[in-house]
Amino acid sequence: MRVRLEVPATSANLGPGYDSYGLALDIVDTLTVTVADAAVDADRCVEVTGEGAEVLPRDRSHLIMQIIGEVLEAEFPDVAADLSPRLSLECVNRIPHSRGMGSSAAAVVAGIGLAAELGAWSTGEEMSRDRILEIATAIEGHPDNAAPAIYGGLTVSLSAPVQSWQVPVRTLEHVTVLVPSVRLDTEVARGLIPAGIDHAIAAENSARAGLLVHGLSNDARVLFEATRDRLHQEFRRSAYPESMELVDALRAEGFPAVISGAGPTVLVLAEAVPDTLVPAGIVAHRTAIDLGGYRVSRED
Repeated sequence: MRVRLEVPATSANLGPGYDSYGLALDIVDTLTVTVADAAVDADRCVEVTGEGAEVLPRDRSHLIMQIIGEVLEAEFPDVAADLSPRLSLECVNRIPHSRGMGSSAAAVVAGIGLAAELGAWSTGEEMSRDRILEIATAIEGHPDNAAPAIYGGLTVSLSAPVQSWQVPVRTLEHVTVLVPSVRLDTEVARGLIPAGIDHAIAAENSARAGLLVHGLSNDARVLFEATRDRLHQEFRRSAYPESMELVDALRAEGFPAVISGAGPTVLVLAEAVPDTLVPAGIVAHRTAIDLGGYRVSRED
Protein backbone atom coordinates (compact mmCIF):
# COMPACT_ATOMS: atom_id res chain seq x y z
CA MET A 1 0.00 0.00 0.00
CA ARG A 2 1.18 3.52 -0.82
CA VAL A 3 0.11 6.90 0.53
CA ARG A 4 1.01 9.99 -1.50
CA LEU A 5 0.79 13.45 0.08
CA GLU A 6 1.43 16.88 -1.40
CA VAL A 7 1.98 19.72 1.07
CA PRO A 8 2.30 23.41 0.14
CA ALA A 9 4.89 25.98 1.07
CA THR A 10 3.62 28.75 3.31
CA SER A 11 4.46 32.34 4.14
CA ALA A 12 3.85 33.48 7.71
CA ASN A 13 3.32 36.91 9.28
CA LEU A 14 2.54 38.78 6.01
CA GLY A 15 3.90 41.90 7.69
CA PRO A 16 1.75 42.75 10.74
CA GLY A 17 0.31 39.30 11.50
CA TYR A 18 3.24 38.03 13.56
CA ASP A 19 2.95 34.35 14.59
CA SER A 20 -0.72 34.31 13.60
CA TYR A 21 -1.21 34.95 9.85
CA GLY A 22 -0.19 32.48 7.15
CA LEU A 23 -0.68 32.04 3.41
CA ALA A 24 -0.40 28.76 1.47
CA LEU A 25 1.59 28.87 -1.78
CA ASP A 26 1.44 26.57 -4.79
CA ILE A 27 4.97 25.24 -4.33
CA VAL A 28 4.66 21.69 -3.03
CA ASP A 29 6.71 18.86 -1.58
CA THR A 30 5.52 15.40 -2.59
CA LEU A 31 5.93 12.59 -0.04
CA THR A 32 5.13 8.94 -0.68
CA VAL A 33 5.05 6.29 2.05
CA THR A 34 5.09 2.62 1.07
CA VAL A 35 3.97 -0.14 3.42
CA ALA A 36 5.97 -3.29 2.63
CA ASP A 37 4.96 -6.85 3.48
CA ALA A 38 7.97 -7.19 5.82
CA ALA A 39 10.39 -4.96 7.71
CA VAL A 40 12.62 -2.73 5.56
CA ASP A 41 16.23 -1.70 6.16
CA ALA A 42 16.00 1.01 8.83
CA ASP A 43 19.25 2.59 7.64
CA ARG A 44 18.10 2.99 4.04
CA CYS A 45 14.37 3.57 4.23
CA VAL A 46 14.26 7.14 2.87
CA GLU A 47 14.92 8.51 -0.62
CA VAL A 48 15.28 12.26 -1.16
CA THR A 49 15.44 14.26 -4.37
CA GLY A 50 15.42 18.02 -4.80
CA GLU A 51 15.93 20.46 -1.94
CA GLY A 52 18.18 19.08 0.81
CA ALA A 53 19.04 15.88 -1.04
CA GLU A 54 22.76 16.31 -0.23
CA VAL A 55 22.33 16.56 3.53
CA LEU A 56 19.08 14.98 4.71
CA PRO A 57 19.29 11.58 6.42
CA ARG A 58 18.16 8.42 4.68
CA ASP A 59 17.33 6.46 7.84
CA ARG A 60 14.59 6.69 10.44
CA SER A 61 16.14 9.85 11.88
CA HIS A 62 14.63 11.75 8.93
CA LEU A 63 12.17 14.26 10.43
CA ILE A 64 9.11 13.01 8.55
CA MET A 65 9.84 9.39 9.42
CA GLN A 66 10.30 10.37 13.06
CA ILE A 67 6.96 12.15 13.14
CA ILE A 68 5.13 9.31 11.39
CA GLY A 69 6.43 6.90 14.02
CA GLU A 70 5.63 9.18 16.96
CA VAL A 71 2.10 9.98 15.75
CA LEU A 72 1.32 6.34 15.03
CA GLU A 73 2.49 5.43 18.52
CA ALA A 74 0.45 8.19 20.17
CA GLU A 75 -2.73 8.06 18.09
CA PHE A 76 -2.84 4.47 16.79
CA PRO A 77 -0.91 2.43 19.36
CA ASP A 78 -2.56 -0.89 18.41
CA VAL A 79 -1.01 -0.87 14.92
CA ALA A 80 2.15 1.24 15.39
CA ALA A 81 4.49 -1.62 16.27
CA ASP A 82 3.42 -3.58 13.20
CA LEU A 83 3.38 -0.69 10.71
CA SER A 84 6.46 1.38 11.59
CA PRO A 85 9.17 -1.19 10.69
CA ARG A 86 7.53 -1.78 7.29
CA LEU A 87 7.54 1.85 6.14
CA SER A 88 9.74 3.49 3.53
CA LEU A 89 9.54 7.11 2.41
CA GLU A 90 10.21 8.90 -0.89
CA CYS A 91 10.58 12.70 -0.75
CA VAL A 92 10.49 15.05 -3.72
CA ASN A 93 11.36 18.39 -2.13
CA ARG A 94 10.58 21.67 -3.87
CA ILE A 95 10.11 24.04 -0.92
CA PRO A 96 13.37 25.94 -0.22
CA HIS A 97 14.85 25.14 3.18
CA SER A 98 15.66 27.78 5.83
CA ARG A 99 14.27 30.57 3.65
CA GLY A 100 11.07 31.52 5.49
CA MET A 101 8.74 29.44 3.30
CA GLY A 102 7.53 26.94 5.86
CA SER A 103 9.65 23.92 4.94
CA SER A 104 9.76 22.73 8.55
CA ALA A 105 6.00 23.08 9.03
CA ALA A 106 5.43 21.33 5.70
CA ALA A 107 7.52 18.37 6.89
CA VAL A 108 5.68 18.26 10.22
CA VAL A 109 2.24 18.45 8.60
CA ALA A 110 3.26 15.83 6.04
CA GLY A 111 4.43 13.45 8.73
CA ILE A 112 1.23 13.82 10.74
CA GLY A 113 -0.96 13.62 7.63
CA LEU A 114 0.76 10.45 6.44
CA ALA A 115 0.44 8.87 9.88
CA ALA A 116 -3.25 9.81 9.95
CA GLU A 117 -3.84 8.12 6.60
CA LEU A 118 -1.89 5.02 7.62
CA GLY A 119 -3.85 4.85 10.85
CA ALA A 120 -7.15 5.23 9.04
CA TRP A 121 -6.17 2.46 6.60
CA SER A 122 -5.28 0.12 9.44
CA THR A 123 -8.03 0.92 11.95
CA GLY A 124 -10.78 2.80 10.11
CA GLU A 125 -10.38 5.69 12.57
CA GLU A 126 -10.11 9.07 10.85
CA MET A 127 -8.07 11.94 12.31
CA SER A 128 -9.52 15.42 11.75
CA ARG A 129 -7.49 18.27 10.30
CA ASP A 130 -8.15 20.20 13.49
CA ARG A 131 -6.43 17.44 15.45
CA ILE A 132 -3.55 17.50 12.96
CA LEU A 133 -3.19 21.24 13.62
CA GLU A 134 -3.07 20.63 17.38
CA ILE A 135 -0.27 18.10 17.01
CA ALA A 136 1.64 20.26 14.51
CA THR A 137 1.41 23.28 16.82
CA ALA A 138 2.74 21.24 19.73
CA ILE A 139 5.75 20.28 17.60
CA GLU A 140 6.31 23.64 15.88
CA GLY A 141 5.47 25.89 18.83
CA HIS A 142 3.01 28.06 16.88
CA PRO A 143 0.43 27.43 14.14
CA ASP A 144 1.13 30.26 11.68
CA ASN A 145 2.76 28.05 9.01
CA ALA A 146 1.08 24.76 9.89
CA ALA A 147 -2.46 26.12 9.55
CA PRO A 148 -2.25 27.20 5.89
CA ALA A 149 -0.35 24.00 5.05
CA ILE A 150 -3.33 22.07 6.46
CA TYR A 151 -6.29 24.16 5.34
CA GLY A 152 -4.94 26.24 2.45
CA GLY A 153 -5.46 29.90 1.60
CA LEU A 154 -5.11 32.65 4.18
CA THR A 155 -5.41 31.55 7.80
CA VAL A 156 -5.54 33.45 11.07
CA SER A 157 -4.56 31.31 14.05
CA LEU A 158 -4.33 31.28 17.82
CA SER A 159 -1.84 29.22 19.80
CA ALA A 160 -3.72 28.83 23.09
CA PRO A 161 -6.13 27.25 22.62
CA VAL A 162 -5.09 26.11 19.16
CA GLN A 163 -7.62 27.45 16.68
CA SER A 164 -7.48 28.60 13.07
CA TRP A 165 -9.86 30.33 10.68
CA GLN A 166 -9.70 30.49 6.90
CA VAL A 167 -10.17 33.92 5.39
CA PRO A 168 -11.41 34.10 1.78
CA VAL A 169 -8.84 35.62 -0.59
CA ARG A 170 -10.66 37.39 -3.41
CA THR A 171 -8.34 40.18 -4.53
CA LEU A 172 -5.28 38.11 -5.54
CA GLU A 173 -4.77 34.82 -7.31
CA HIS A 174 -0.97 34.95 -7.45
CA VAL A 175 1.81 36.44 -5.35
CA THR A 176 5.55 36.84 -5.93
CA VAL A 177 8.26 35.31 -3.77
CA LEU A 178 11.86 36.50 -4.13
CA VAL A 179 14.13 33.76 -2.83
CA PRO A 180 17.81 34.46 -2.04
CA SER A 181 20.51 31.80 -2.02
CA VAL A 182 21.42 32.46 1.63
CA ARG A 183 19.73 30.60 4.47
CA LEU A 184 18.66 31.72 7.91
CA ASP A 185 17.88 29.65 10.99
CA THR A 186 14.45 30.55 12.38
CA GLU A 187 15.66 30.54 15.97
CA VAL A 188 18.37 33.09 15.14
CA ALA A 189 15.75 35.42 13.68
CA ARG A 190 13.34 34.95 16.58
CA GLY A 191 16.08 35.69 19.10
CA LEU A 192 16.44 39.25 17.80
CA ILE A 193 12.92 40.34 18.72
CA PRO A 194 12.68 42.09 22.11
CA ALA A 195 10.58 40.53 24.84
CA GLY A 196 8.45 43.65 25.29
CA ILE A 197 6.84 45.97 22.73
CA ASP A 198 5.39 49.46 23.28
CA HIS A 199 1.59 49.45 23.37
CA ALA A 200 1.41 52.04 20.60
CA ILE A 201 3.37 49.76 18.28
CA ALA A 202 1.17 46.80 19.19
CA ALA A 203 -1.99 48.83 18.56
CA GLU A 204 -0.68 50.02 15.18
CA ASN A 205 0.15 46.49 14.10
CA SER A 206 -3.23 45.21 15.28
CA ALA A 207 -4.99 47.78 13.11
CA ARG A 208 -2.91 46.89 10.10
CA ALA A 209 -3.51 43.16 10.63
CA GLY A 210 -7.24 43.82 10.42
CA LEU A 211 -6.73 46.00 7.36
CA LEU A 212 -4.75 43.19 5.73
CA VAL A 213 -7.75 40.86 5.95
CA HIS A 214 -9.86 43.54 4.28
CA GLY A 215 -7.21 44.03 1.60
CA LEU A 216 -6.97 40.35 0.69
CA SER A 217 -10.72 39.79 0.88
CA ASN A 218 -12.17 42.98 -0.57
CA ASP A 219 -9.85 45.78 -1.63
CA ALA A 220 -6.29 45.22 -2.87
CA ARG A 221 -5.68 48.98 -2.90
CA VAL A 222 -5.07 48.93 0.88
CA LEU A 223 -2.46 46.16 0.80
CA PHE A 224 0.50 48.54 0.76
CA GLU A 225 -0.61 50.29 3.93
CA ALA A 226 -1.78 47.03 5.49
CA THR A 227 1.63 45.34 5.13
CA ARG A 228 3.61 47.93 7.08
CA ASP A 229 5.14 46.27 10.14
CA ARG A 230 6.83 47.59 13.29
CA LEU A 231 6.60 44.47 15.43
CA HIS A 232 9.37 42.21 14.12
CA GLN A 233 10.94 42.99 10.74
CA GLU A 234 13.05 46.00 11.68
CA PHE A 235 14.39 44.30 14.81
CA ARG A 236 15.70 41.48 12.59
CA ARG A 237 17.27 43.68 9.93
CA SER A 238 20.79 42.62 10.95
CA ALA A 239 19.90 38.97 10.24
CA TYR A 240 18.88 39.66 6.64
CA PRO A 241 20.14 43.12 5.62
CA GLU A 242 19.98 42.41 1.87
CA SER A 243 16.39 41.22 2.14
CA MET A 244 15.37 44.30 4.10
CA GLU A 245 17.07 46.49 1.50
CA LEU A 246 14.99 44.71 -1.13
CA VAL A 247 11.81 45.24 0.91
CA ASP A 248 12.70 48.93 1.22
CA ALA A 249 13.36 49.25 -2.52
CA LEU A 250 10.11 47.50 -3.47
CA ARG A 251 8.03 49.53 -1.04
CA ALA A 252 9.62 52.71 -2.36
CA GLU A 253 8.08 51.73 -5.71
CA GLY A 254 4.68 51.08 -4.15
CA PHE A 255 4.81 47.29 -3.88
CA PRO A 256 3.36 45.62 -0.72
CA ALA A 257 6.55 43.73 0.14
CA VAL A 258 7.32 41.97 3.43
CA ILE A 259 9.74 39.43 4.83
CA SER A 260 8.30 35.94 4.44
CA GLY A 261 8.19 34.27 7.84
CA ALA A 262 11.58 34.42 9.53
CA GLY A 263 13.22 35.27 6.20
CA PRO A 264 15.24 35.83 4.21
CA THR A 265 12.71 35.32 1.36
CA VAL A 266 10.70 38.40 0.42
CA LEU A 267 6.97 38.06 -0.24
CA VAL A 268 5.23 40.59 -2.49
CA LEU A 269 1.43 40.64 -2.47
CA ALA A 270 1.36 41.40 -6.17
CA GLU A 271 1.00 39.34 -9.34
CA ALA A 272 4.44 40.30 -10.64
CA VAL A 273 7.54 42.38 -9.92
CA PRO A 274 9.56 44.06 -12.70
CA ASP A 275 12.84 42.29 -13.43
CA THR A 276 14.66 45.60 -12.93
CA LEU A 277 13.77 45.50 -9.22
CA VAL A 278 15.06 41.95 -8.67
CA PRO A 279 18.76 41.91 -7.69
CA ALA A 280 21.20 39.36 -9.05
CA GLY A 281 21.21 36.13 -7.06
CA ILE A 282 17.50 36.34 -6.24
CA VAL A 283 15.12 33.82 -7.81
CA ALA A 284 11.66 35.25 -8.47
CA HIS A 285 8.65 32.91 -8.41
CA ARG A 286 5.16 33.99 -9.44
CA THR A 287 3.05 31.46 -7.59
CA ALA A 288 -0.63 30.85 -7.16
CA ILE A 289 -2.21 30.89 -3.71
CA ASP A 290 -2.93 27.30 -2.71
CA LEU A 291 -6.54 27.10 -1.57
CA GLY A 292 -6.89 23.51 -0.38
CA GLY A 293 -3.98 22.70 1.93
CA TYR A 294 -2.29 19.32 1.82
CA ARG A 295 -3.70 16.67 -0.50
CA VAL A 296 -3.50 12.96 0.15
CA SER A 297 -4.29 9.84 -1.88
CA ARG A 298 -3.96 6.13 -1.27
CA GLU A 299 -3.11 3.20 -3.54
CA ASP A 300 -4.07 -0.15 -1.99
